[in-house]
Amino acid sequence: MADLFTPVETGGLTLPNRIVVSPMCQYSSEDGFANDWHLVHLGARASGGAGLVFTEAAAVLPEGRITPEDLGIWKDEHVAMLRRITDFAHTQGASMGIQLAHAGRKASMQVPWEAERVRLPDEGGWTNVMGPSEVPFSANYPRPLALDQAGIATITAAFVAAAKRSADAGFDLVELHSAHGYLFHEFLSPLSNQRTDKYGGSFENRIRLLVEVVDAVRAVWSKPLWVRISATDWADGGWNPDEAVALAKVLKAHSVDLIDCSSGGLVPDAKIPAGSGFQVPFADRIRREARIATGAVGFISTPAQADQIIRTGQADVVLIARELLRDPNWPVHAAAELHKAGSWPKQYLRAAPHGSTQRQPIVKA
Repeated sequence: MADLFTPVETGGLTLPNRIVVSPMCQYSSEDGFANDWHLVHLGARASGGAGLVFTEAAAVLPEGRITPEDLGIWKDEHVAMLRRITDFAHTQGASMGIQLAHAGRKASMQVPWEAERVRLPDEGGWTNVMGPSEVPFSANYPRPLALDQAGIATITAAFVAAAKRSADAGFDLVELHSAHGYLFHEFLSPLSNQRTDKYGGSFENRIRLLVEVVDAVRAVWSKPLWVRISATDWADGGWNPDEAVALAKVLKAHSVDLIDCSSGGLVPDAKIPAGSGFQVPFADRIRREARIATGAVGFISTPAQADQIIRTGQADVVLIARELLRDPNWPVHAAAELHKAGSWPKQYLRAAPHGSTQRQPIVKA
């Protein structure tokens, strides 16, 4: 029986445990560049013992950022600092993932600790906010321009270029962000997609853009490929769990290795029953019915809870967010609580529990 500290293989990559640092926006970049904050933030989670550490969502185009402070990977100059981060994580035995993203109609906004409002060009914002249709997220958000075929082609090419840069930056895994009301999710949901062309209407049409980008990225990226989805909009007439299962089956056929199962984000007033592990059933159902590996995410906070998700076969990995903000060493503390031999950096072994082992770096060819 697998448990939280059983190694797991995904797309040819073996992770030493099932603990994944979930993508968490830091809103601390300038012109998309990673900096010392990202090195310390991500590096601390790598040294803390997670098997896989994700960057925050990295925009594939400048107009695809949620805010002007988002991380980016739309130009070659972004690669060097990202490479410094992945190189350090590998010395700590952690694999590195990057989440490639386009914010769609939720772009050009203020950082979340400020008042919710659109950022104007003289504040670093932009006017070319895009979406599947001219339907804004809410009154506080910009009205998007409906993407035409040329715009869709530009975005697809941007994801491909970003995947190539991700390889240059030393990332071990790419995740495409198709959740939380951002661009791909906007195409999936009939609440935001009112198109009448081949990208709107039927289920097959609404998933078309995501599948096309998956195929285009897969053509240049041979390492593990994950997709994060919102399994439901939590709203009548929106994207729903049945469609999420159907999409997962299609993505498996198109060589996606794992579905990262989140929910919500498309409807501002959706009544979401948020609570401990509330999204785990989505990972469980998709894993069983689509027969594809899944990741569980959402208010997973205790070692026993995370271990139980793996032991009962509800998901293949757990993605931890807030708890790893509170405690970057959560994985080694979880090992001690679950009576497992934790893996520690050699510099910290004098403080490690009895039976702990020295962390082994990942050696790249």
